[in-house]
Amino acid sequence: MGQLSGKHHAVYTLIRARYLAQFLPNHEYDRTQADFDCAGQALRAVGKVVIEPGWKRALPEALAPTKGREAPAPQALPMLVQGQKYAVAKVNLKDLWTQPPKPFTEGDLIKAMKNVAKLVQDPLLKQKLKDTTGIGTEATRAGIIQGLLDRGYLVKNGKALSATPAAFSLIDAVPRAIADPGTTAIWEQALDMVQSGEMSLEAFVAKQAAWMSKQVARCNGMRMTITGPASPTGRGATPWKKQRKSAPRKTAASPKRAKKPSNAG
Repeated sequence: MGQLSGKHHAVYTLIRARYLAQFLPNHEYDRTQADFDCAGQALRAVGKVVIEPGWKRALPEALAPTKGREAPAPQALPMLVQGQKYAVAKVNLKDLWTQPPKPFTEGDLIKAMKNVAKLVQDPLLKQKLKDTTGIGTEATRAGIIQGLLDRGYLVKNGKALSATPAAFSLIDAVPRAIADPGTTAIWEQALDMVQSGEMSLEAFVAKQAAWMSKQVARCNGMRMTITGPASPTGRGATPWKKQRKSAPRKTAASPKRAKKPSNAG
């Protein structure tokens, strides 16, 4: 390792830590939640004590929170008794402004795609999404996000991602079932039936086609204004297709010319 430097050393360290973590025991901790009634106001205190660091011992750097998103340090609560009264030793009043949720980074969005079950209300569909991989897989989630960036539905502001007006227009345009992550769980159930032999592939495709035709029929005749993403390569060009560019061949007799910056607007 002494011969590695910079990014090579960092990448090797992460790979080594991930490999070693699989052989370590589970990460275990005790979590205590205490609810109080203080002059009619509900107060809650949460305590956490790590019993066994487990696999986290191998991943201190990888588990470090993003700068600006550090969680408060866990506290250990003293011994408490149900129904016992405790004196309020000190009260601190703070005048604060309500802050909006912080925008997702690409890592946050990948985590949300993996844990999309939290956004589903139906308990059966929620459990199905918990049992599967959520939206996409470990190998495809980054590509899905990159596709949304290429199509102009997401934009990057530093590390933060934000949806464009085109993305909101698209969500408003499609039927609710299409935009609902619970639909992914329904399709996962059907694919499991195909895998187990309870349903044939032809039957699955036929049901999908019939369901999609019904969704299209519901939207037939509907009128709405959709704002699409700006074309980066000129009018009429498809923004998500890679444009192949050919450079002119250089000849010994041709003089060199300064390149003009291309306008992406």
